[in-house]
Amino acid sequence: MADTEKAVYSVFIAPAANDRMAEHIEFLSRVNENAAKRLVDEMIAEIRSLETLPERCTPYNRPYLPVGKYRYKTFCKRYRIVFQIDGNHVYVDDIQDYRQSDDKNIL
Repeated sequence: MADTEKAVYSVFIAPAANDRMAEHIEFLSRVNENAAKRLVDEMIAEIRSLETLPERCTPYNRPYLPVGKYRYKTFCKRYRIVFQIDGNHVYVDDIQDYRQSDDKNIL
């Protein structure tokens, strides 16, 4: 495959991950609407970036998860997109705020 040809993955966002992020955005918009807009823009850009080379992201290993199943990507300095790769598909299973315990996540 040439450098200009990159594998393209289909990215799917779990409804629970979408709902969780919507809660963060709604809360932030009550405090600072511009910050909420920036958060949405960066989140969308980072999720779209998973369409190419999602393998470049760091493995997300936790004692309660199967080893090597998940990876993560950070954005806006305090959020983490947790996903898994299955063939040509990327499944975003959780979007987490670092300030909250990841033991309470939905994975």
